[in-house]
Amino acid sequence: MTEATDLAARAGDRDPRVGLRAVVALRRLLERLEAVQVRSARQQGWSWQEIATELGVSRQAVHKKHGRQ
Repeated sequence: MTEATDLAARAGDRDPRVGLRAVVALRRLLERLEAVQVRSARQQGWSWQEIATELGVSRQAVHKKHGRQ
């Protein structure tokens, strides 16, 4: 998780340009990680509702975001 740790440190940089770029990179990393975990849960037979509950969102939201992957 060195990438995530480095990005988190840069997100707190005093230079807003550095911090904002790190925030964007963290957002992209988070989206990739979420997709991997949702795919894994579906392969293990989890329902959309179970996944949604763990993510703290509605079933419809998680299905709309990940249903076609």
